[in-house]
Amino acid sequence: MMDREFQRGFLKLYVLWSASQGETYGVRIMEEMRELGFKVSPGTLYPVLHALLEERDLTVVDRLVNGKIRKCYRATAKGKREAEEVIERLSRLLRHVFKARRVPEKSDKSKLEDQQLRGAS
Repeated sequence: MMDREFQRGFLKLYVLWSASQGETYGVRIMEEMRELGFKVSPGTLYPVLHALLEERDLTVVDRLVNGKIRKCYRATAKGKREAEEVIERLSRLLRHVFKARRVPEKSDKSKLEDQQLRGAS
């Protein structure tokens, strides 16, 4: 199970990225996160949206959709810069982590032992 703080960080980044791509709204974000393997409830998402609004990373407008008011979010210039910076730094970190996870190449001695074992069978 993923740590709650990790999930909240991923959610915050995804919201900023999504809102940087164009106008979005809460239910869409939850559906997209679910498609990506993250179960996000309104009780988790809306505090993140409110925090990003307070930090002036997002703006919100009310839209009338099928007779109901929908709150639609867009990233501000500040929010877009922050999303870009976090994505760049996270990309570098992940490249480093995945590079470190690679299986080390076998030594010449190990390769010779493998060949000998295959020849013996």
